[in-house]
Amino acid sequence: MRLRLALAVALSALLGAAPAHAAQVSQNIRFTASDGDSLQTTISGEAPLGPRPVIVEFSPYGRGSGTLDPGPDYNFLLVQTRGTGDSDGRFDALGPRTQADVAEVLRWACGQPWSDGSLGLNGFSASAITVYNSLHEQLPCVKAAILKSGTFELYRDLIWPGGINNLAPAAGVMGLIGAPALEQGGDRLKRNPASGADVALGLNQAGLSGLLHSTLDSWWKERGFRGDVNHLPILMIDGFFDVESRGAFQGYQQLRGDGAHLAVVGGHDGAPAGTDAGVGEARAWLDRYVRGIGNGVEDHKKVQLWLSDGRREDYLKGQFVRYDGDDWPVPGTRWASLNLDPARAGGGHSLNDGSLTIAAPSASARQSFAALPSPPNAADVPNAAIVGASGANAITGPLPVLTNMTTAEPLGLGYTTRPFASDVLSAGPASLELRLSTTAPETGIWVVISDVAPDGTANPVATGRLSTAYPDVDVGRSLRDPDTGAIVQPYGDYSRKSPATPGRERLYRIELWPIGNRFRAGHRLRVHVLGASAASMPQTPSIDTARVGAGSGSRLLLPVLPGSDLRDALR
Repeated sequence: MRLRLALAVALSALLGAAPAHAAQVSQNIRFTASDGDSLQTTISGEAPLGPRPVIVEFSPYGRGSGTLDPGPDYNFLLVQTRGTGDSDGRFDALGPRTQADVAEVLRWACGQPWSDGSLGLNGFSASAITVYNSLHEQLPCVKAAILKSGTFELYRDLIWPGGINNLAPAAGVMGLIGAPALEQGGDRLKRNPASGADVALGLNQAGLSGLLHSTLDSWWKERGFRGDVNHLPILMIDGFFDVESRGAFQGYQQLRGDGAHLAVVGGHDGAPAGTDAGVGEARAWLDRYVRGIGNGVEDHKKVQLWLSDGRREDYLKGQFVRYDGDDWPVPGTRWASLNLDPARAGGGHSLNDGSLTIAAPSASARQSFAALPSPPNAADVPNAAIVGASGANAITGPLPVLTNMTTAEPLGLGYTTRPFASDVLSAGPASLELRLSTTAPETGIWVVISDVAPDGTANPVATGRLSTAYPDVDVGRSLRDPDTGAIVQPYGDYSRKSPATPGRERLYRIELWPIGNRFRAGHRLRVHVLGASAASMPQTPSIDTARVGAGSGSRLLLPVLPGSDLRDALR
């Protein structure tokens, strides 16, 4: 029940207050897929239930789990994914059979008496992933989509980011899916006594397969984006602290040629006070593309950003910075190269208290730490955010030590800039290039960027992670700085493992999920290098040694928005 409550809280942040409408009616309809399995669908709308544009959502979370009230001019069709809720069949982790269901249901819905032949798609989390995974299928009658907080590549964006198993949210997702399937199991067994074994087997197989397929193999490729033959205009909505934030940015970059827009205002992590979490933009998007109303939403800035202002909890209270652009990364973004320097910065509580400098370091050093599990409440920003939105913020607000880096920092290495002389706006993908050796064939490198307030409190604002068994990147699919050619968004190669030779240095490029933060004048930026979060699959304990300073090549590539000058701020 706690997991279902967590989802409900997250959804309420996205939905806002539902507008008052006339009496609503709904009708449960069984849909039979081409393989004979029966799916539960529910059509709802204002009475009488006549032909209108229909917004369709495919959800594994059971009855009543729709995540958008599109308004009185639409009907809403909730489809319970096969093998979940009250639908028969085997859950296939949103794989090929579910994707075929999407196309078949849409073809059926298009011709129903409650449809006027125009369909839109809505998705949040798993229901958004279902759509991303299905865009290579012909989707009849669909005019547009709203996708919120969903992964673009399930392996990279949620279950195995950086090749490290994200065990806690993976287990949470399976719990959220399994609970309504169990709850509605009685109804299903009365209707179809033979369905129980299929449903149970599918859920178990999906959970085990996610753990057993540790490399990005064909199983995972079938559960990620494989092209969009429909060329739909899609609005992506997510937050910088979301547990699946990478997906929205990747989705936008891939689909911007078809008119995609990106609003980074909140997802599972909650939305800032004073915003509507993107609900107004979503409704305008549907009106424009599904109903054909010329409201000008297509002329809004393609990328709308709500940046944090030093601390996630303050961001949720409404302390944010607005910045819009015509693309992602924002045109004119430059990546500052900040060197990991062994010279002591002062004020840090890590094992080494190193510096982060623009100038080339004069000394070099090898600095070691024990790669032990780091506390997820502090170092694991995306997972801490979803727990926070589920109610933990009521505790962490008055007790900030629970989510700042006070408890995590002493476990690893840290590198800190001088205080900024002026504000610096940072938004975009970031990368840490780290020359490192380890005593284990495989362990996890965990990286956190924090905003250090004048009182010395370090608040995490971005996270990156990489298993040491994956040192290679796909250069052709990596993003480069247009000025220097440096890889600023490494696209890791997770197709096969290359275990580390104990004691031998390798250069690792650690992708940090997109950052969006204002570092105020008087604040500092700190990079923390730690053992993997305790919320991830247990890693092999090891002693890791980073080589930093002169000749090492260890550096942070930090995105800086137009109008900010990092070099001047660190003068």
